Amino acid sequence: MITRSGGILMPISSLPSPYGIGTFGKAAYDYADFLAACGLTYWQVLPLGQTSYGDSPYQSFSSFAGNPYFIDLDMLVEEGLLNKSDLEGINWGTNPRYVDYGKIWESRYKVLAIAKQRGWDANIDDINRFRGENHRWIEEYALYMACKKHFGMKSWIEWEDEEIRLHHHDAVCRYREELREDIELFVFIQYLFFKQWTKLKKYINDLGLKIIGDIPIYVALDSADVWSEPDKFRLNSENIPVEVAGVPPDYFSEDGQLWGNPLYNYDRMREDGFEWWIRRIGGAEKLYDVIRIDHFRGFASYWAVPYDAETAKTGRWVQGPGIALVGVITSWFHWLDFIAEDLGVITPEVSELLEASKLPGMKVLEFAFDSKEPSNYLPHVYPENCVCYTGTHDNSPLLMWKDEAAPEDIEFATRYLGLNQAEGFNYGIIRGGMGSVAKLFIAQMQDYLNLGLGHRMNLPGTAVGNWQWRMLPGEASAELAARIHEMLRMYGRLNPVIVAKEQEAARIAAEEAANKAAEEAAAAADAETASDTDK
Repeated sequence: MITRSGGILMPISSLPSPYGIGTFGKAAYDYADFLAACGLTYWQVLPLGQTSYGDSPYQSFSSFAGNPYFIDLDMLVEEGLLNKSDLEGINWGTNPRYVDYGKIWESRYKVLAIAKQRGWDANIDDINRFRGENHRWIEEYALYMACKKHFGMKSWIEWEDEEIRLHHHDAVCRYREELREDIELFVFIQYLFFKQWTKLKKYINDLGLKIIGDIPIYVALDSADVWSEPDKFRLNSENIPVEVAGVPPDYFSEDGQLWGNPLYNYDRMREDGFEWWIRRIGGAEKLYDVIRIDHFRGFASYWAVPYDAETAKTGRWVQGPGIALVGVITSWFHWLDFIAEDLGVITPEVSELLEASKLPGMKVLEFAFDSKEPSNYLPHVYPENCVCYTGTHDNSPLLMWKDEAAPEDIEFATRYLGLNQAEGFNYGIIRGGMGSVAKLFIAQMQDYLNLGLGHRMNLPGTAVGNWQWRMLPGEASAELAARIHEMLRMYGRLNPVIVAKEQEAARIAAEEAANKAAEEAAAAADAETASDTDK
């Protein structure tokens, strides 16, 4: 159960590394140590799935597979799967502040293929065990990726072979044999991903920290999920979507957001008790300790847009599965904590669903300070059962928001929170969230680093230039950890596990100091006695 605590939103991709993007390597372990030194309880990451169109972690080739980019190459060198020479001369990108996905795409799979050549036979028993434990998704995913490679990385709806495009049994069997080498490559990559993540997550949990991870409400059209189980989605006889997902015009975009994800066939899903969702949450449970359900309001009702529409304006509201599905998820996984991302167009039915689910919703401080009308994002109206954010990955860092927002809204925030130059605009807003009654308070790492323009993670409604921001080496400093620790202590949000460890370490240090002092005093007394004897 989530109790009064604090966390930081920091994607794995944003960690420093010499290979163009954050990984599960040394920097991740160092960052976990930093979070523990802060006294935090939660590390929130973005989805760990394999990115596809637009480099978005919310558009993945699979709901179950991990992102190959996060596999740490130095660890593969240590295991003997790569040589240092295999990594020489590769351009992973020239700016350590931003990910260059194009450069990584050009080289990462080639390097991992070398690792597979060296490691497949040596690790075959572990690979087969991994394959057996994940057979429900790994075989379809690996075949899907092998087929994508075979067809020039086109989306499956454009594959020239109609039989495999429609997932006919005979074609599936034929391609499994023809593409066996590539299938093994993609299995091996997933084996490496989960091996490294499992080790890192254990280290994180052993520190007393927990991982919050997102589960996107929708899956990508270009995915193994839709290709291999088309009956779970609203597709026509040719397996082409009838309508796709999006959101109507809102705070972020006057045209709305046209996501393009296929919509679920909820009638079909009800027939087997939402078995697909149970499998999906089960997959997420292997990755995270707490699951944030993205776009929770879509379970109440969702925005359906014609497949051929150019914007989301022409969509319509359709009734969602409501508590019938949410209840299955929360009861089946009753030991897990969930967070409902209840943002967007919030209607009474969404509020009723949130209340019925008993899940904590989200309060975003950047949405709070509308000077024209009262907002339920203002800290003094929070229920305790909520999670307060400075902003999500879809929001500007606070110092960027300060320059973008209406001046009257910033003036209202200044009066409401008593913001001042000495403390800093961003730290004053962090203080406002820290001091609220919300069970959990989370800030973006950029907000603690005093970063503004040029450091936004994602701008909804845009297809390029997103998901690129990275932290530089040394920015997660001991001085910053001490400042965050003091804020958490002041507002009663320190991690009790870490506090207990600190107290035990202090007790041992004091005991050792006392023993040393006693030994020194005894030695001094012995020396004095010896001196008196000599006299």
